[in-house]
Amino acid sequence: MILWLGALAVPIAGLLLLLAQPDLDRGWEHHPAHFWLVIAIAVVNVALGLLAGETARRLEDARLFLVSMAFIASAAFLGLHALATPGVLLEGKNTGFVIATPIGLFIAGGFAAASALDLERRGATVMRHRVLIRNSLLAVVAAWAAVSLLEVGPLNQPLPPEDARGRLILLAVAGTALYGFAAIRYVNLYRGSGDRILIAIAAAFALLAEAMIAVAAARNWHLSWWEWHVLMAVAFGLVAFAAREEHKRGGSPFAGLYLRDTIARLDKRYAHAIDNALEGGDAQPDLSADEARLVERAAGEIRRLEDLFKPYLSPQVTARLKADPSAGLLGGETRDVSILFADLEGFTSFSEGCAEPGDVVEMLNEYWAHAVPAVAEEGGMVERFAGDAVMVVFNAAEDQPDHAARAARAALGLQRATAGVAAGRPDWPRFRVGVNSGPAVVGNVGSAEHRSFTAIGDTTNLAARLQTVALPGQVVIGGRTQAELADSAVVQELAPLSVKGKSQPVTAYLLIEAR
Repeated sequence: MILWLGALAVPIAGLLLLLAQPDLDRGWEHHPAHFWLVIAIAVVNVALGLLAGETARRLEDARLFLVSMAFIASAAFLGLHALATPGVLLEGKNTGFVIATPIGLFIAGGFAAASALDLERRGATVMRHRVLIRNSLLAVVAAWAAVSLLEVGPLNQPLPPEDARGRLILLAVAGTALYGFAAIRYVNLYRGSGDRILIAIAAAFALLAEAMIAVAAARNWHLSWWEWHVLMAVAFGLVAFAAREEHKRGGSPFAGLYLRDTIARLDKRYAHAIDNALEGGDAQPDLSADEARLVERAAGEIRRLEDLFKPYLSPQVTARLKADPSAGLLGGETRDVSILFADLEGFTSFSEGCAEPGDVVEMLNEYWAHAVPAVAEEGGMVERFAGDAVMVVFNAAEDQPDHAARAARAALGLQRATAGVAAGRPDWPRFRVGVNSGPAVVGNVGSAEHRSFTAIGDTTNLAARLQTVALPGQVVIGGRTQAELADSAVVQELAPLSVKGKSQPVTAYLLIEAR
């Protein structure tokens, strides 16, 4: 910021030096150079104004609209100043030539100051009257052009030096106040967001304030007079450069100027467009070409990340989070669930007998490739893998009133699928499965940085204990699960089990068939 202030102080210091040392303030009256310099500045302003104005119209953004009007106002009067250059359309200079630029800068300063106001609540009113505001400006420009260039009074005669100085000083004081207010507000906005277009706008407004001072103090066709032309060129060149850099980075040239309401609307529109793109549809038709490309890139990156992380999340949890993002918060709720635990009997001894660790991983992946589809077919949510063990939860992330029947069918399906894999491999361990039903706390546990969706409680613990008493190839279920299945299953009651953590024997059943 200190560097910026130092750079902005240089023009004023140079002007003061030229005024204090008239010998240094050399004269140079070159009409063609003046015409082309001013026309070039006006063209840059017109381009900025039209670009910002079209974006403001499309997004209904009042701040950007008022900034565009500042560009257009200064550009229009600069153009009139260029056309009034002696020897172009007029033989000599007149009042219109002398004060066209300061009038344009003053009007632009009004738009600049208005754009720096709090427009979050007034923005809609401004945009409702934007056509009236724009047409009023064009009417003033047209009237000025008619009176000045057609050499009709009162702008057709040269302005006496004493009158010119007083009027220009008055305009400079008022214009400097407007630009100063706008520059300070945009500096504060820059501090809050860091967008380079904001500091470029603030610097441009400061330079335009200095240009108005130079207009009032300079001597025509001397270096001090040419200085304000250069100041205006630098001011709008800064904005054009910042807008170009933002565009090169892939963003909107004036995105840093958007009001909060505009950003909120854009967020909703982009989110909708990205959803459409992810579903295979077209982006919204009112998106610009750059915005459509940005949406496609964002959708492509989301697809890539989804493909990368999808295998690590259960489909049920993914669907629940998409429907309700608050479901990702730590904590849970009590629900009736069915828990399936399965692990490989003899896994440790099999691992010890393998020459290569990769053989163990290959065996597990072969098993899981058949076991996971078997439980997924019944809507089971794989809560976690733990080496050779898997925990599957039913009625956790989505409503499954028949969760006990689903868990029973999934357990038998897992045994059938893995038995086919183990056929011909007598040295491979076999699965044993336990299923239990009952209440559990279902939700997210962990920390802000890492968490998992699980089911916790006595129901889960007992399911793990039932799995340990099953023999390879068997499914053992708890009493609550058997009661839920009723006549839809064929079971064989086992002797009461004494399990760790239970003071009383537990009733369990060997599941033979589940319809």
